[in-house]
Amino acid sequence: MSNRVVHFEIIGKDGKKLQDFYAGLFGWKIDANNPMSYGMVNANETGLGGGIASGQGGDGHVTVYVEVDDLQAYLKKAEGLGGKTIMPPTAVPGGPEIAMFADPEGHVIGLAKAGAG
Repeated sequence: MSNRVVHFEIIGKDGKKLQDFYAGLFGWKIDANNPMSYGMVNANETGLGGGIASGQGGDGHVTVYVEVDDLQAYLKKAEGLGGKTIMPPTAVPGGPEIAMFADPEGHVIGLAKAGAG
């Protein structure tokens, strides 16, 4: 399947509490041993890589990331269909280049560069 969902992110007020919750609920091994305490969920555990962390300002949300070959082209396409760019293509240290857009109703969707990271 092209343009498959390749990553999920669960962001909330208390990242550690959320990490403990999902580890306890599903038995996921979550590695938050990094400077941002971003809890990486191993794709072997879930079939899909993910992250669980605290959000800036305490805002909570769930985001899925869709794999695409050209971030800018998909942002432009989303805008042409009534969406809005939220984050332009951005390098992630040790990961793929990502971008984000909002659909016409404001739902935020992430894009991840295919073959990266």
